[in-house]
Amino acid sequence: MNEAVFRDALQQKRAELLGGSGGRPLQYQMEHNSGRQGDLADQADGTNEVHIQLRLKQTDAKILVAIDEALARLDKGTYGICRDCGEPIAPARLAAIPWTRVCITCKEKQKA
Repeated sequence: MNEAVFRDALQQKRAELLGGSGGRPLQYQMEHNSGRQGDLADQADGTNEVHIQLRLKQTDAKILVAIDEALARLDKGTYGICRDCGEPIAPARLAAIPWTRVCITCKEKQKA
């Protein structure tokens, strides 16, 4: 795979994260789930939904930062090089997670 393919994949994922909210904004959900509608179980379910949406937004924000960094690495010519060991990242890993910063070996070391 060439750099243009990776750049397209990164830009497509970035647009997806910026464009799709899957519903109403989180602020709206928080404001409208705080009312006392339904029984306690319904209220708890609404509160849990807001917390889940908040966690998803936080994850999306982290991925957006990683995507922007990957695009910058493409511009600098350092894309596809592991941040930790300096070795090339496998094309299959880049195809699966184009914003990754590390090779699979270094990622496994981080988890250990």
